Amino acid sequence: MEYLDSVVNESLRLYPIIFRVERVAKATVEIDGLVIPKGMVITVPTWTLHRDPNLWPEPEEFRPERFSKENKETIDPYTYMPFGAGPRNCIGMRFALVLIKLAIVEILQRYSFSVCKETEVPLEMDVQALLTPKRPIKLKLVPRSEASN
Repeated sequence: MEYLDSVVNESLRLYPIIFRVERVAKATVEIDGLVIPKGMVITVPTWTLHRDPNLWPEPEEFRPERFSKENKETIDPYTYMPFGAGPRNCIGMRFALVLIKLAIVEILQRYSFSVCKETEVPLEMDVQALLTPKRPIKLKLVPRSEASN
């Protein structure tokens, strides 16, 4: 289950559900000489942040070990924000993560997945309100035998 957690986290790093987080400044603040006036909309581009090579070595590579127990402690929480961060992060984050993991376990107990000739590699994403693939993801789905259960 620890590896499943790492796989889900790395998947959300590469393909965050929302590609940006927006907040409105409630008061005028100064950060390192930059004045942010009250009422200004601040945008944090999670897609770009999660693919920054200064923060994530080989950012386009799928490497779940980035989120292993040993490595997870070294990740700045404001560089990994698939559900936002701080006191106004997604209220359904924990519920969503549990459901994602349960769904993966249920599906993988019954089926194996592999690419096929219709599988689009690399996957082309569409950025609208949420991050979604431009075209349906096509994979080969093979039922697992009863003996392996």
